[in-house]
Amino acid sequence: MKDDRFKAHLVRRLRWDEIDEKYLESLAAIARAEDIEGAGLKVPPKIAADITTATLTPDAQICARLCARKKMVLCGVNLVPIILGVYGGAGECSFEPLAADSDVLDAGAEIGVLRGSARVILQAERVMLNFLQRLSGVATETARYVYALGDSPTRLLDTRKTTPSLRVLEKYAFACGGGYNHRMGLFDRVMLKDNHLVAAHAATGEMLARAVRTAKAKNPDVAVEVEVDSLDQIPPVLEADADVIMLDNFDFASLRKALVIIDGRAWTEASGGVNLETICEIGKIAPDFVSTAAPVHSSKWIDIGLDS
Repeated sequence: MKDDRFKAHLVRRLRWDEIDEKYLESLAAIARAEDIEGAGLKVPPKIAADITTATLTPDAQICARLCARKKMVLCGVNLVPIILGVYGGAGECSFEPLAADSDVLDAGAEIGVLRGSARVILQAERVMLNFLQRLSGVATETARYVYALGDSPTRLLDTRKTTPSLRVLEKYAFACGGGYNHRMGLFDRVMLKDNHLVAAHAATGEMLARAVRTAKAKNPDVAVEVEVDSLDQIPPVLEADADVIMLDNFDFASLRKALVIIDGRAWTEASGGVNLETICEIGKIAPDFVSTAAPVHSSKWIDIGLDS
């Protein structure tokens, strides 16, 4: 039967307090450097400064509101003070949040109020909005997939198909939208996919079972997941006590048969061809998980404005 030792790891949502603040500050610093210093260009600008806000008096003050332009699931509000700090506004600006990550906001809803140095707030405006719009877009699209599952016990999982350097934030956004997080990287789960099995000459039969047993022996404290793409691969995987079986690109009829064969002896994950049209039927079949990268790679930015 399923090994409950791994349940907390398999059924998890990344929390904000699990994210390294230094990592967030570094992302904000890179974004600032692009805007102010021309980071990434071989020839840097002659003047590394915001030459527009330089026209403001040093003591100019502003009060501005972050506002939702469309209905959305909010994500990224905790980044605002971090970004302001990177722009030098720690003692010059304040941010009063009026909503929290995971909140569902209607168009026109206020997200928070910024007060203080006009220079700092206007310099940081685009970077703040870029992060909020991107992450809220992922959270909002994830919520659509969760809604499509209805009352199914199947849980929605993300993937490692994330924007380089933004994985932790995009996975956090996925969790804010009601989804669950698959492995964070190559370090926290054994994942025997088709290319690994081909490389090990272990696509079927006893060699497949041996690959799973070897993975479990070398990694006793993490879940071992194996991808299968046919029903005849399932018995050797079960015999080797795989913890999770990914059923890749199974049609609905084959998915039903696979769950009968597995019969609760391993966690099950449906993957491949998952979209808003197919996920409803997958939910009715009810594997433990269904995974898709679509809410991350195909989501649209949500329009958020800074109104003064």
